[in-house]
Amino acid sequence: MTDLISADMALLILAAAVATFLTRIGGYVLITRMKTIPPRMEQALNAVPAAVLTTLVAPAFFNGGWDVKIAMLAALLVGIRHPGLLLLGAGWAAAMICRHLLGF
Repeated sequence: MTDLISADMALLILAAAVATFLTRIGGYVLITRMKTIPPRMEQALNAVPAAVLTTLVAPAFFNGGWDVKIAMLAALLVGIRHPGLLLLGAGWAAAMICRHLLGF
């Protein structure tokens, strides 16, 4: 393979970029043309952050090792009471302790 990116790969990346752009701009156009947002749509939009978080966290939790699981649990416990930066620090510290001191 002499080319850095094949023509098929470049076309796939371009198609994904166009699809992403159209999806985002389509949602914006749809919302701006409404006078009021229907209650069901508002409920669906309110559920998006939790759905996105679940799709990011669940695969890492189920496919990761014990270090990832312990780090996520530590972050969850700290995140219940404290703001986001402490949550990130607790998860990072737990992962580093597991990896370097416990050998997970």
